[in-house]
Amino acid sequence: MTKTLTLSVETKRTPLVAKAGEILRREFRERGGIELAEHSPASGADLADLALGIKPGIGQEGFRIEAGPQAGKRITGNDERGLLYGVGKYLRGCTFGESADSFRHSPWTGVSVPRRPVRGMYFATHFHNFYHDAPIQEVTRYVEELALWGCNALSVWFDMHHFAGIQDPAAQSMIRRLRGILEAANAVGMGAGLTALSNEGYANSPEPLRADWTAGHDGYTSPPGGHYHVELCPSKAGGMEQILKDRQEMLAAFADLEIEYVWNWPYDQGGCTCGKCAPWGANGFLKIARPYAEAVHRILPHAKVVLSTWYFDHFTSGEWEGLARALGSRKPTFADYLMVDDYGEKFPEYPLRHGVPGGLPMLNFPEISMFDMFPWGGYGANPLPRHLQRIWEVAGDRVVGGFPYSEGIFEDLNKAISLQHYWGDRDAMDTVGEYAAAVASPATANDLTRAIELMEEDHGHGIPAPWTGSGYNMAEIAKKLKSPENTAVLFATPKLKRAEECADLVRQIDARLTAAARQSWRWRQLRIRAEADAELSRAGGQLTLALDARLEELVAIYHAQQAELAVCPPSRSSLLRCWCGR
Repeated sequence: MTKTLTLSVETKRTPLVAKAGEILRREFRERGGIELAEHSPASGADLADLALGIKPGIGQEGFRIEAGPQAGKRITGNDERGLLYGVGKYLRGCTFGESADSFRHSPWTGVSVPRRPVRGMYFATHFHNFYHDAPIQEVTRYVEELALWGCNALSVWFDMHHFAGIQDPAAQSMIRRLRGILEAANAVGMGAGLTALSNEGYANSPEPLRADWTAGHDGYTSPPGGHYHVELCPSKAGGMEQILKDRQEMLAAFADLEIEYVWNWPYDQGGCTCGKCAPWGANGFLKIARPYAEAVHRILPHAKVVLSTWYFDHFTSGEWEGLARALGSRKPTFADYLMVDDYGEKFPEYPLRHGVPGGLPMLNFPEISMFDMFPWGGYGANPLPRHLQRIWEVAGDRVVGGFPYSEGIFEDLNKAISLQHYWGDRDAMDTVGEYAAAVASPATANDLTRAIELMEEDHGHGIPAPWTGSGYNMAEIAKKLKSPENTAVLFATPKLKRAEECADLVRQIDARLTAAARQSWRWRQLRIRAEADAELSRAGGQLTLALDARLEELVAIYHAQQAELAVCPPSRSSLLRCWCGR
C-alpha cells in the first residue's frame, strides 16, 4: 500500500526549485513506495512532513537542514543550487524499508557550505562507453544524481579527429548528444564546460598544415603520445587560421547553452614537435592560447578559459619553466584558471615548489577511472578511497576545485569522494560511509564500508600482455572462447587476498536490503565486483562460466554492447567481438 507524505515548497518555483522537488518525489517513490503530495502553505505549512525553502545568508551554494513540522525536516538553501545540494544530503541519510511505514527521515541536521567554488566533472564521451552509448534519458538522470553531491559544473569534449568536418552527419549526431548532456547539466544548476585540444584537427584536415610528431626537435625524447596525425601546426602558413576556424565553429555549436568553462588542452592527443613550435607547452601551445581565448570571449562572453598543463615535461623538458617565464607574475588575459595534474599518485612538482605561473587559481584533474585496472570498470565498481585521499593530501589545499576524469559510471563512488573533497576537504572514508548508507541502507553502511575497503585492497586486475598483443592465432582464441572449457583468457589478478571475505560480507548485506536497493545499478556493480573477485580467486584468474555471467550483467548495465575493450567488461562475447571481430 502506497503511503503519502506532504511536501511544502515555501519559495518561488523556479525551474531548479521544481527540479529539486521532482527529484525528491522520484526518490521517495522508487526507494520507498511513498508519494510526496503537495501541501499548500495557506493551509498550514507547519503540518507538512517536509519543507523546502531558500533564505540567503547561509553562504553561497550552502544549505541548512533542521527539524521541521510533524517531526519531519526543513531544508533551506542559501540559493537554488544550495537547496538542491541540501536535498541530496537529506536523501542520503533517509531510511527506506520494504513497507512505506518503515521510512525514517535523515537524522542529519546542521549547516554546510562549500569551501571551493569549482566542483566539476569531465565526461569522456568516446570508446562507446556509457556516456557515448547509453540512452540519453539514463545519462540525464545520472547528471541529476551527481548534482545531489554538490557537482556544479560538467565538461564534455567534441573530439574531432574521426569526423570529416563539423557538417559530417556523425559529427552533427555527436554534437546533438553532447548538447543533450550539457542541457541536462544546465537544468540542475551546473555550468557547462567544453574541452578542446589546442591543435586537434578533423580526419580530413589539410595535409600540408599537419603538425610534426617526431622526436628529436628541441629536446623531444619521444613524440607526443596519442597523436592521430591529423593535428595542425600553428606555425605553418595557414595553420593558425585553420585551427581558429575549427575552434570557432565548435564554440558556436554550443553558444546558446550556459557555457561556464572552455578548456584549452596541450597533449594527449595534440602537440607539435617542429622547430617553430617546440617546446610545445611553452611555445606553440601559447601561440594558439591568445587568439583562442579571444574567440571564446567573443562567442561565449561569460565563459572562463581553463589552460591545461597535462603532460607538461613528459616528452621534452622546460615546459613548466617556459610557461612561468611567458606568464610572469601577472594574470594573463587568455586564461582564468590553470589546470594541473598527472597520472597515478604524482602531482606536478613545479607549482608546488614555485607557485602557479601567472598567479592563476589552480584546478586539478584527478584520474578516477583507469588506475591499476584494465579494462577500466571491466569488473564492476572500482572504489579507490585511500588512493584518492593520498592524492588529495598532496595538493588539495592548493586548488580551488577541479574536474575528475570519468570514463563511465563504474567509478560513481570515486566521483562522490572527489566532489566532497572539493566541498569541504572531507576524508574519503567519511564519504564512503555516507555513500554506503545511500546505496544500501544506514543499517548496513558500516559493513558496506568495510567491503569497499577490501575491494580496494584487492584492486589491480588486467588482461595479460600475451592476450592483447600480437603473434597469436585468432581462430584458436575464438574456438577456446566459445568452449565451456575455455582456457583462452587468464586474467592478471596479483592480489585478491580478501576476495572471499569481501564476497561473504556483500552476500550478508544483500540479504538485508530492500528489493529496490538490491536492484539498483549502484548496488549491483558493487555486488558484481565482490563476486567477480571471489570467482577469479577461486579459479586462479580463469574466465569461468560463472564469471562470464556476471560480466555480461555489467555489459547490460553499462550499455557496453559495442564498447571498445578499454571500457568493456571482458566477457566471452565482448572478447570475441573486440579480439576476433565476431
